[in-house]
Order: sequence, then C-alpha cells, then structure tokens
Amino acid sequence: MPAKSRFTRLDAFTKTVDEARIRTTSGGIVTIASLLIVMFLSWGEWMDYRRIEVHPELIVDKGRGEKMEIHLNITFPRIPCELLTLDVMDVSGEQQTGVMHGVSKVRLAAVREGGGVIDIKALDLHAEDQASHLDPNYCGGCYGATPPPTAIKSGCCNTCEEVREAYASVSWAFGRGENVEQCEREHYSERLDEQRKEGCRIEGGIRVNKVVGNFHIAPGRSFSNGNMHVHDLNNYFDTPVDGGHVFSHTIHSLRFGPPLPEEVAKKISKSKLQTDHHTNPLDNTEQITGDPAYNFMYFIKVVSTSYLPLGWEKMYKKLKFSNEWVGLGQYGQASDGSVETHQFSVTSHRRSLNGGNDAAEGHKEKIHARGGIPGVFFSYDISPMKVINREERTKTLAGFLTGLCAIIGGTLTVAAAVDRVLHEGATRLKLHSKSM
Repeated sequence: MPAKSRFTRLDAFTKTVDEARIRTTSGGIVTIASLLIVMFLSWGEWMDYRRIEVHPELIVDKGRGEKMEIHLNITFPRIPCELLTLDVMDVSGEQQTGVMHGVSKVRLAAVREGGGVIDIKALDLHAEDQASHLDPNYCGGCYGATPPPTAIKSGCCNTCEEVREAYASVSWAFGRGENVEQCEREHYSERLDEQRKEGCRIEGGIRVNKVVGNFHIAPGRSFSNGNMHVHDLNNYFDTPVDGGHVFSHTIHSLRFGPPLPEEVAKKISKSKLQTDHHTNPLDNTEQITGDPAYNFMYFIKVVSTSYLPLGWEKMYKKLKFSNEWVGLGQYGQASDGSVETHQFSVTSHRRSLNGGNDAAEGHKEKIHARGGIPGVFFSYDISPMKVINREERTKTLAGFLTGLCAIIGGTLTVAAAVDRVLHEGATRLKLHSKSM
C-alpha cells in the first residue's frame, strides 16, 4: 500500500473497494433516469442563461438642446392641397411657417370619384411657375410689398407665388390674385378652382426643438400680425363648393421619433411590458364635421423613450457623432442598434368657431368661445421623465455555473436516496420470502 500523506485525514470522500460494491438492475435504471434529468435541467438552465429580457427603468430626462422628429400622415378629403399650410412653433420662439422640406402634399381626387391619388407630377401647384419664358430684363412688381428674399430675381416678384410671399411678409391678405399681373398670366384663380373639389394628404416628417410647442394644419398662407399668428382665410371661406371646405380628416399615423424595429417590438411584447408598444394612440383616428368654421385640437404629452440592446455600452464608447447632421427619418437611430424615440398620450377636443354650447348633447352648461382659426392643431408638452428599455441577460455566468452545479448535485443526491430505498426494499422482500 502507498504511504499515507498528511492530507489523508482530511479526505471527506471515503471510498470503498470494488469487492464491496453491489450493482443492481434498479440502480442502473435510476442512473439512466438521473442522467436524463440532469441533461434536461441543464439544457433548461442554459436556455435561461441565454435568454434576454427587456427591463424598463424610469429616470429624470437630463438631455439638453436636443431635437426630435415628428412624422405624420393625415388625409383631408374635402380640402385641396393649395389651401393647406403646415406651421410649427415652440416656446423658444422658433417658427417654421409653410413647411415644405421633408413634407409632401399629395393631391387626391374628390371623394365621389374615389379619392385616388392624382398624378405625382401634379403635386405642386407651382411646379412650372419658374418664369423661364419671360424677358431676362423683366422685373415684376410686388404691389407695395417687400420682395421676398427667395425670389428668382432679387428685388422682383416675377411669379404669382413670389407675390403671395411678398404679401405674407407684410401681413397682407392675398385672395385669388385678381388684378395681379403675374397671377393672371399664370391663371392662378382658374387653376385653384379646378382643385376646389379635391382632397389632400400631408405626409412626411419635420425636425423640431425638444421643447413645448405646437404644429397645426390650417387653410391659407400664414403670417404674423403683431404678436398674433394668423392665416389668410379668404380663399377658404369664399368657395364655389357646396357646403364649403371642411376639416374632416383621418390620421393614418402620427409618431414622435423613429419607430421601434419589429424584432424589438416583439421582444418588448414577450416581456409583457406593453403589447402595443410600437402603436401610437392617434393612428387610424377619424374625425368628421360638416361645419367649415370648426377646429380640432390634440393635446399631447410626449415621454422620451430609449431602447438599449445588449452590449450597447461597448459600442457607445466608439460612437462619436452628432444626431444633428443625420438625414430626416434617421434621427435617434444608432449603428449599435439603440433607438432614441418617444411615446405619447393624447387628449382631444373639438369646437365650432361660431361659439355656443352643447345643449344639443345635453350639456348646455358647456359654453364654447367664439372665434379662432379652422384647422387641426397639435399641442405637445415634454415630460421631464424618461423611460429606458434595457436588454439584460436573466443570469450571469456565475449564476449559470451555480445553477448547473446545483442541478447535478441535487439530482445525484436524490437519485442515490431513491436507489438506496429501492435496494433496501428489494433486500427486505427477499429476506421476508425466505423466512416464509
């Protein structure tokens, strides 16, 4: 026998010689069953370790000087595109009037004609108004208004559109352009009348400051009159269309920031955080009115929301870029898969500009103010809180190894106890049968 070392006395795992071991059929069955159980539980532990969950956090939004994008798709079936204007303004004093960059006006056929999209080439009423056929020395008058800085020829108003811009810059109403040489030459009023029964769909995106503000879609060119923001409503109310133009509309989609990728939305749905996380509350909203002097107001509370994929910290240190210069529609999306977007809640209100009360609906105590601008108005407020959806593994590597050891040790211990019971039972039965 080999000499005993000083560690022999510390051996907690005593052994038996092979001659003292007994192998039984029941022991073999228990061994196979325990191995299958260990494999099954170990596979489950591995899958649990590999599983990724989305954990929500609520923090104070400490961002400063940020921007956000508003993406909209709204149909107005009873107003032509020529009469609609999209304006944006916020509490910082920034205004975007007559927004066109990033936004498309899609002319639609009349409702009675199916409301289909008219030829894309005809989307812009002034697509051909470049005055290229005029004498190079021609300089049209602005009729007392200040020539627009964007004029084709500096200091002149060579097109009807430039005259309209000049009028708006000095807060003058324009009307149908009667007695305006440029508009009569371009047959502006006739072309406007041709579009009277058409509808319009406004779609696209705008980038705004991340502060309290509003954007609205209203008729006529907008301009400032003192401290007031007003619209030239002459062409809206003075119309040959029976019943006039009305602001019935359908909001196909409205979102603040980029949408969550489909696979991300599925992960969040599986985590039971919010099954309609990627659905915005105003999508597929329809509002109907028969009153031309009517407006709709939506009061929106915007909450910043981040999605951080697994391993985003490593990529974040390498990413050194500013969202300020990315293209429209890509703001808030990083190459590491993280997304900076926004959720929102909304409350809507509608009223007639003629005032009155809701006696017809049984609420005569509810009185509406008189006056205002017809249109659709969206007022948004920014929440000081921010939601972070962070991907995390359900277990660490140490937790996985601990669970694996617990499975193996626990299963073998229970298996040994079961084998012991079966062996003792079989032995007692044999002794009992012999004594009989």
